[in-house]
Amino acid sequence: MRRDSHQFYYVYLLASRSRTLYIGVTGNLTCRVWEHRNMRGASFTSRYNINRLVWYEAHTDPAAAIALEKKLKGLVRARKVALIELENPTWLDLSEGWNEPFDCKLTTS
Repeated sequence: MRRDSHQFYYVYLLASRSRTLYIGVTGNLTCRVWEHRNMRGASFTSRYNINRLVWYEAHTDPAAAIALEKKLKGLVRARKVALIELENPTWLDLSEGWNEPFDCKLTTS
């Protein structure tokens, strides 16, 4: 993940072990993945244990990130799977080994 002085907005795909997918957008990918892993926030991801980061893309323009999120949500499942497998063919958890973030301001319980 990029770490520099610019603000990035991330479009991301999470998957469960059974490959149920979730698409989201965030300004802090580390914190958002941590929230999903700890079942804070999105009830869909909690219900289906969707907590493995399998794809993400960084943008400097928040409008572009939101537009991509909407576009991806409109794709059929096969296209989403193809996007993941293009860069992550074995569906590895890309956030494996990330440390717990201490700078997150959790707004959900």
